[in-house]
Amino acid sequence: MAEISGFCDPKFVAMKDILSRSIDSGDDLGASVAVTINGKFVVDMWGGWADPEKKTPWTENTITNVWSTTKTMAAMCALVLFDRGLLDFDAPVAQYWPEFAANGKDKVLVRHIMSHTSGVSGWAQPVEFDDILDWNKSTSILAAQALWWEPGTASGYHAMNQGHLIGEVVRRITGKSLGTFFKEEIAGPLGADFHIGLDKSNFGRVSHVVPPPPMPFDFATMDPDSVAIKTFTGPLGADATNTWTDKWKSAEVPAANGHGNAKSVARVQSILTSGGEVDGVRLLSTETIDQIFKEQSYGVDLVLGIPLRFGIGYGLPCAETIPYIPEGKVCFWGGYGGSIIVNDVGRGVTISYMMNKMEGGIIGGLRAEALLNAAYAGLDA
Repeated sequence: MAEISGFCDPKFVAMKDILSRSIDSGDDLGASVAVTINGKFVVDMWGGWADPEKKTPWTENTITNVWSTTKTMAAMCALVLFDRGLLDFDAPVAQYWPEFAANGKDKVLVRHIMSHTSGVSGWAQPVEFDDILDWNKSTSILAAQALWWEPGTASGYHAMNQGHLIGEVVRRITGKSLGTFFKEEIAGPLGADFHIGLDKSNFGRVSHVVPPPPMPFDFATMDPDSVAIKTFTGPLGADATNTWTDKWKSAEVPAANGHGNAKSVARVQSILTSGGEVDGVRLLSTETIDQIFKEQSYGVDLVLGIPLRFGIGYGLPCAETIPYIPEGKVCFWGGYGGSIIVNDVGRGVTISYMMNKMEGGIIGGLRAEALLNAAYAGLDA
């Protein structure tokens, strides 16, 4: 069986076996898995390869593009500002970013951009992929465009732009980009090896993602004026191979281009499952954490076309679509291709899986499901 490095509490040995078999079978190329209980690691392991040629092993310090798992880091930035009394989730976005009020967006609230219900789920045309790497240009486009649906009435997954919406609010409040704020106020104090806007010195540690099969959408048969089509084509030219470029790594796309591994993701997110404090670093109050669980929408998402349930900044359990996410005080999200982060606040447990070989789908996948099931079996043993 494939060698797995790191450590694993005996209760969770099934997770180690699953990861090893997945690498042996070729379902995984290289991957990492972590579990914390009350902020303490009980699983931190990795294995496989950082490249398709299988010349470079995946090591403790390997990082990869985790796609929309990055959204949970953007959410953490907003929660920290809320906790400090600098951000009000019920305030209009335009209170912090006045230009955003244009074209009827004056009633869009911060909680709407936090929960994919803002009516602005992508960039209006004309917009190219490189435009979203230019912060000033991309946020100006968002500020100027019109709504695609009435805010708060439904969710429409903000696939690529949620981080820009939250990030510009963060920038207007703090004077810092979201990536800088995250580094200085969250990742740095926690010692977490997670980056939104990667320094060139770290490029050599990046394991490039292996693109997945085509997405399960037939654009040719869809209404070009639908929210889904406008979202998936705004911007044009988005492709998994874009993440291989230096300009992508260096830019800040806080909905999609975070770089890290299972350990660093779990380290940050375990703040939620540890009462807001890990190893003496307090970032949130329990009252702030409770904000996450205020349901904002529950229904068929206008972009993904499946039932989803959103709180503030995170997905909430939705058995119809993701049955392996347990009920309870649980919040989660995942990245395009299969990465996932689950925070079981009720049990004080954070579970993280980050990998380089992408599978089909937007949220989670079969590998994530197997690992999560094994983690909960270990908890209940």
